[in-house]
Amino acid sequence: MSKLQRVFQFEVDKPLSQLSTFGIGGPARYFFEVQKVEDLQELMAYCHAQKLRYFILGKGSNSLFDDRGFDGLVILNKISFCHFEWPIVHVGAGYSFSLLGTQTARSGWSGLEFASGIPGTVGGAVYMNAGANGAETCETLFEVTFVNEKGELEVLRRDQIEFSYRMSSFQQRKGSIASAKFLLTPSDVARKDQLRILDYRMKTQPYGDKSAGCVFRNPKPHSAGALIQQCGLKGQKLGGAEVSLTHANFIVNRSGASAKEILKLTDFVKNMVKEKTGVELEMEIRCVPYQENELVSS
Repeated sequence: MSKLQRVFQFEVDKPLSQLSTFGIGGPARYFFEVQKVEDLQELMAYCHAQKLRYFILGKGSNSLFDDRGFDGLVILNKISFCHFEWPIVHVGAGYSFSLLGTQTARSGWSGLEFASGIPGTVGGAVYMNAGANGAETCETLFEVTFVNEKGELEVLRRDQIEFSYRMSSFQQRKGSIASAKFLLTPSDVARKDQLRILDYRMKTQPYGDKSAGCVFRNPKPHSAGALIQQCGLKGQKLGGAEVSLTHANFIVNRSGASAKEILKLTDFVKNMVKEKTGVELEMEIRCVPYQENELVSS
């Protein structure tokens, strides 16, 4: 069967609130879960041929969906194989980044200790160049397998990919990350460091609450959380949305918050920080609009 002959059986009106750590979002017009690279290739080719708008989703831990949902196809990337070939580890894009950080450190390999506790997938971590504790995903990244918009496989070395703070060149491309390889180094203290990082994160971030991680990028040389706290905004509420009392750079869905309430609260925080400190905060969370070329409704 050719790529263009396959007919995909999409789920209709899938509630995106079920796929987002925020617990927010209306229905996706179409939804499909991908577990194999070959299926992802066929699906990308299908979307390209049909001119079907799509959004690639991992754990939904850095995304805010519109209250109206998504007028297109949401693809849940569940490609989750994991092959340890020390010092290389090869993992599917849908594999848990946090679990990977724990497993590699437990096995005595260093480079991904910081991933422990980050609630996203490997694909999402590469896409956003996720980082914590002074480390970034790109630092140990060796190779990425990417499915382009036509369904073609591309194998890219680290030096063929551009990275910066919470940015990668994948953000300017259509298609999807399928897998990644990381090059690690042996370490007698990797497990100890990983547990210390996880313990600190659990104590300083609101893990029991519905959130999408840090809302704002850290504006060098400042900490966004420190600036927000300095402005006395911890605990600030708007409807069901609240600036976390645990960490000021988290906005949590306290009680049935809407995307509109989250965005209004982020705008309020940005304006107050700008007014009181002169620093302009920039959103880190991806706001996914209902239709192309529009903003998430606010």
